[in-house]
Amino acid sequence: MKTFGSLAAVALGAAVGLLSGCGSTAVNSVEPAQSSAQRAMLSDKCVFNDRSLAKAVRVLGINTATDQGGFLKIQIEVQNTTRSRKLFTYRIEWFDEHGILISLPTTVATPRSLEGRDLADITATAPTAKAKDFRIQFLEPVS
Repeated sequence: MKTFGSLAAVALGAAVGLLSGCGSTAVNSVEPAQSSAQRAMLSDKCVFNDRSLAKAVRVLGINTATDQGGFLKIQIEVQNTTRSRKLFTYRIEWFDEHGILISLPTTVATPRSLEGRDLADITATAPTAKAKDFRIQFLEPVS
């Protein structure tokens, strides 16, 4: 009888362990220790108007390059610093060589979500070769 109780306890513990693991959003990654890619990381300047969003979605780095056609390409690495899924939107504004905003009919906020503690890259290519600079804005999603 004592053996049955011990087996039941072990089975119950295993079931709880398996069920609790099903909701896990942890991700394991592997990458080269010595990367051959040369990233052109930029210093960034952050202006926070929404403190709760700034605490939840953090920019870890900004990488830029110019493609063969002369178009600016950007890659922004972001992290959800919370433990739960975070919904947000972002909008990228493009500027010419004089710092003048390039008016585009398609400048809209793009919805995005990140699981808790997750990392992601937001990548974009400028819509015109005239774009030499950019600004990314993070916004709370519109309900």
